Amino acid sequence: MPRQFVDLSIFLENDVLSDPPPLAPRIQYFTHQHTFEQIAPFFPGLRPQDLPDGEGWAVEQVQLSTHNGTHLDAPWHFHSTMDQALGDKKPSIAIHEVPLEWCFQPGVKLDFRDKPDGYVVTAADVQAELDRIGHQLTPLEIVVVNTRAGSRYGQPDYVSAGCGMGYEATMYLLERGIRLTGTDAWSWDAPFEHTARKYGASGDASLIWEGHKAGRDIGYCHLEKLHNLESLPASGFFISCFPHKIRGASAGWTRAVAIFDDALMASV
Repeated sequence: MPRQFVDLSIFLENDVLSDPPPLAPRIQYFTHQHTFEQIAPFFPGLRPQDLPDGEGWAVEQVQLSTHNGTHLDAPWHFHSTMDQALGDKKPSIAIHEVPLEWCFQPGVKLDFRDKPDGYVVTAADVQAELDRIGHQLTPLEIVVVNTRAGSRYGQPDYVSAGCGMGYEATMYLLERGIRLTGTDAWSWDAPFEHTARKYGASGDASLIWEGHKAGRDIGYCHLEKLHNLESLPASGFFISCFPHKIRGASAGWTRAVAIFDDALMASV
């Protein structure tokens, strides 16, 4: 049976709302008709008409955060230390240190599209969804959550859309050996807009980034700004999401892909 691939990644592109505007990527495009000045210094005496069809090369200059586009967050992003709940507190690993075996594993999709924007998913919600789909977690599976945010990508409300994964929901996964998770929302946690209201009312700072901060107790990675999760079944696929190798970084861009292959499944 031929392999089937489902692209789970968004574009890196200008003028599409994928981040708060000050954090958006910026890409400058140079086309074949506008790069002779870049080429000429390498070849003294070269004239534009000497090039085939007078064309130079196409190239782009990109201004990015490591958290633009579909990316994998490393434990270093969440906190300076990790694994304290395992009795082995140590410095958090950066993106170039993430074990490669975490990044290619069977995938499991949890569907939380019915949860309202700003809802904080609990451990009980996770267990209920696993019961619904009839799945028992095994270590190193990649668990992705489908939220309402996936349907709002590129729209003005994208950054504030969807539910988020709370501390106890995240720990539920990590305590069962999950080390890589993902979401189609801007953040693994509930959108800041909703958390800010709760914090303003309660003054409880533990509400801020609570899902991310679970990495302080058990180190893990998560994918953010996934795409096409609604097209996936609950299980029966692999996810490949190897991050770009940026030394010491808190995240790395990835072309996340779901792979369906009966032969591949049978061999693992």
